[in-house]
Amino acid sequence: MTGSRVVALGHYQPAKVLTNDDLAAMVDTSDEWITSRVGIKTRHVGGPDEPVDEMAAQAGAKALATAGLGPLDIDLVLVATSTAIDRSPSMAARVAARLGMGSPAVMDINVVCSGFTHALATADHAIRAGAAARALVIGADKMADIADWTDRSTCVLLGDGAGAAVVTADAPGGPGIGPVLWGSVPEMGNAVRIEGTPPRFAQEGQSVYRWATTQLPPIARRVCEKAGIAPEDLGAVVLHQANLRIIEPVARKIGAVNAVIARDVVDSGNTSAASIPMALSKLVERGEVASGAPVLLFGFGGNLSYAGQVIRCP
Repeated sequence: MTGSRVVALGHYQPAKVLTNDDLAAMVDTSDEWITSRVGIKTRHVGGPDEPVDEMAAQAGAKALATAGLGPLDIDLVLVATSTAIDRSPSMAARVAARLGMGSPAVMDINVVCSGFTHALATADHAIRAGAAARALVIGADKMADIADWTDRSTCVLLGDGAGAAVVTADAPGGPGIGPVLWGSVPEMGNAVRIEGTPPRFAQEGQSVYRWATTQLPPIARRVCEKAGIAPEDLGAVVLHQANLRIIEPVARKIGAVNAVIARDVVDSGNTSAASIPMALSKLVERGEVASGAPVLLFGFGGNLSYAGQVIRCP
C-alpha cells in the first residue's frame, strides 16, 4: 500500500475584520468579557461576494501554487464544511469548476469542526487504496451566515475562512500522514447545533468545555501512539481553534512540552472546519515549524465528534 503526505498548504480569509469593540456596539458585551472567556480579539467576516466555495477555491489555488501543481493534476477534491446552503452542486464540485479542474471525484464532508481531519483521513485512505493519486483537501466555513448576532455567548466566537492541503502519494515509511483516530459521542450530539430555517449556530458551552478539557487529551495522546510519536517529540500541535480556554489546557495535558501550539483563534475566531488547515498554513508560512517535523492535528466539536492524526510538516 502507498502512503500519503501533505506537500503544500494554503489559506484565505475575508478582508473585513470584526473586533471585540465592534461587537460591543452590536450586542451586550465588551473586549474584556470576550478576551477573558474565549481569548478571541478579532475575527474575519465574509461579504455577499465571498460564498463558501469562493473562499475554498482561493485557499485551494494557493495550496496548488505552493505545491507547483495545476488544477488538472488533482483527481480528488474533498471540502469539509457545515455551512453550505445548497445541497447540489456540492462545494467540492463548485471548487473544481472555479479552479478549472478536469474530472476529479468531488465530495463534501460535514463533520462540523472536525471536518478537515476527517477529510484528510479520507484522502489518505483513498490514496492508500489506489483510488486517487493527488487530492485537494479543504476546510471552509462561513460561520457569519449562521451566527445569531443577538446571542453574546455564541456570536463572539465565530469567524469565516478556508484552509487547504494538497495530498499526494508517498512511499511507505516516508514522511506522511499517520493513522487516524476518530469517533464521536452520539448521545451528546445536541451539544453543538446548526439547526432551523434559516440555520443558526447554538451550543451548550459548559458541556462542550468539560468534554473537551477532560475527555480529549487522552484521545490525543493515543493519536500520537498510533503514529509512533511521543508527545514531547511533536514539533507543533494544531487543535481545532474553538476557544483559547480549551486549546491551552488540552495542549498542556497532551504533554507536548516542546511543540509550537497554534493559537490562531485569537485573530480568527472559531472558523469550524477551516480552523486547523488555516492555522497550520499560517505556522508554515511564518516558518514556525520545520519541514518534516511531526505535527499533531486534532479536530473536535459538532456531533460531539473528533478525529486526529500526526502528519509530517510540508
